[in-house]
Amino acid sequence: MLNLILFGPPGSGKGTQATKLLKRYDLIHISTGNLFRYEIDNRTPLGQKAKSYIDKGDLVPDEITVDMLKNKVKKHPGVAGFIFDGFPRTVAQAKALDHFLQTEDRSVSLLIALEVNAQELVNRLLKRGRSSGRADDQDADIIRNRIAVYKNETAPVANHYANNQKTRVIDGTGEIEAIFNRICKEVDLVLA
Repeated sequence: MLNLILFGPPGSGKGTQATKLLKRYDLIHISTGNLFRYEIDNRTPLGQKAKSYIDKGDLVPDEITVDMLKNKVKKHPGVAGFIFDGFPRTVAQAKALDHFLQTEDRSVSLLIALEVNAQELVNRLLKRGRSSGRADDQDADIIRNRIAVYKNETAPVANHYANNQKTRVIDGTGEIEAIFNRICKEVDLVLA
């Protein structure tokens, strides 16, 4: 079973690469944003709990997020694996994911960290903001703040998996297909 964490700052190309990886390795995509929307839209008990925090502008507690993730994984027994997107965002979440996967006789196979310099990230997100209309992608100062938050709060997750030799840093610049080939090279080594 292949369980990948696709990792990188906003604008690093995670979504683009996730789509390609899903097809190549026949994986299930787990996005915490999509999980929240599904649970909230379907008014599940977990969705209602999450909504109560979101409505107040608070972060959804890890245990609720992890419970949603557990539900999604358990709905897909026997699959080739998963890509975790947007999770884990903290070392505490990484440990919770590790613990849950262990109870399912699984583990994180690899964390792919897409590395892109800050100015390139800003340029990519501004371009995306012009085409998508996303407000958070139209202001360079907001973008730089999001990148700083990523570096301060989320980047330590890569170190957590590096301690187990599961982190691979991939150059996220250049042509989409070249980046994809670099990622696949690392994934294929894990599968060999």
